[in-house]
Amino acid sequence: MVDQPIAGTPADKRGQAEPALASRAIAVIGAGWAGCAAAVELARAGYKVTLLEAARTLGGRARRIETDRKQLDNGQHILLGAYSESLRLMQLTGVDTSQAVLTLPLQMRYPPNTGGMDFIAPALPLPAPLHLAIALLRAQGLHREDKLSLARFSTSARWMGWQLDTDCSVSALLERFDQTPRLIKLMWRPLCLAALNTPPERASARVFLNVLRDSLGAKRRASDMLLPRADLSALFPDAAAAYIGRHGGSVRSGAKVQAIRNIESRLWQLDISGAAVGGTWSTYFGGVVIATGASQAAALLHDLPDCDTSTLCHQLTAFEAEAITTVYLQYDSTTRLDLPFYALQDDPDSHHYGQFVFDRGQLDASQAGLLAVVISASGPAAAQPQELLAEAVAVQLAVDFQRPELGRPAWFKVITEKRATYASSPGLVRPANATGLPGLVLAGDYTAGDYPATLESAVRSGVAAANLLKRSTVQ
Repeated sequence: MVDQPIAGTPADKRGQAEPALASRAIAVIGAGWAGCAAAVELARAGYKVTLLEAARTLGGRARRIETDRKQLDNGQHILLGAYSESLRLMQLTGVDTSQAVLTLPLQMRYPPNTGGMDFIAPALPLPAPLHLAIALLRAQGLHREDKLSLARFSTSARWMGWQLDTDCSVSALLERFDQTPRLIKLMWRPLCLAALNTPPERASARVFLNVLRDSLGAKRRASDMLLPRADLSALFPDAAAAYIGRHGGSVRSGAKVQAIRNIESRLWQLDISGAAVGGTWSTYFGGVVIATGASQAAALLHDLPDCDTSTLCHQLTAFEAEAITTVYLQYDSTTRLDLPFYALQDDPDSHHYGQFVFDRGQLDASQAGLLAVVISASGPAAAQPQELLAEAVAVQLAVDFQRPELGRPAWFKVITEKRATYASSPGLVRPANATGLPGLVLAGDYTAGDYPATLESAVRSGVAAANLLKRSTVQ
């Protein structure tokens, strides 16, 4: 990535800003998916954008990483066809989504002969709820009472408008609607873990219903599952950086914002450090988007002079972090699963930790023989020594697929994103994008919205933050 000059206005020797030059300059702090989305929207609107990222790689908590083995993602993601804003911005920045992702119909398919189920929506673009009804009729591994239970739940949720007056846990919601233990085990619990990264017993039913509304309850295309073929940084952040450059902005990786301060309620001064700015630098902007993680945002806001941000900082520090672990297992390049991905039945008491397995070779030919096993809400599993966890996951695959060779990978890599998301608990209060301070807004998957901490939630928040600045006094 080619660094370009900082787009803000440097202070003169007296520390005074040049308001006329800085008024349309916007700084976006953090180049995760929320920050990239905000920066793209502002650049598209004609603002001079500077995107600042402390790390060397763009993408935040969904990025590629270099390991001692090969380039990998820091986690395996699934997008949905309902992720309209993510898909819009990917296409706007030049990403060919037909090539960048593998599109599959909604499905929950377990390895054969493991006591699981085989549930897949029809490929035809049928209206809801017809696509779900056909998937239920065709589903294997579900008993009649399980199918009736799912049909009742879907009908009741649709009648309720996919809304709850009072939030509760997902487990309480499923109990209220008499969901069978088998359906909970094979469908609802895996979906809850995958979407909310929070176990059902402490996950928000209201947020879970929002996700189901746009998947099980939406048209078939909205419920499609999109598996990234490109690495997570190339999927959007790298394209966003190129777009910003083409529109007169700049992107600085390796640039950490140490402090921000308001100047006469008109401008924002940023103190930046890092090799990307030649050591230290202070510069001025007409508006700022804080698109870091919640705790980093709280640190910047807490140190603002002459501003009472205590309530907002309390909200930002109240989130409970949830980890996601991805276990990569490399086999001979001829090793291949029958499907691009499978659901797995996890049972930590039996040392079966994997919840989903992805055949990376079916997504990217250069990764032939590489399997990625995902463990959501992985705190207890991630606390184990990596060698033991990788061995347990390999044995689980060998048993589930009845293929002994899967128990002997050539090498493994365990990657745990300790603060991958926050716990999406019932009644959780998430802050708005607006901070109450002129020209300063928040962007991140933790801001108020329908979705849990997903890529789409981050992107929507970034777009909302950009729209706030465009409607503000920044002219």
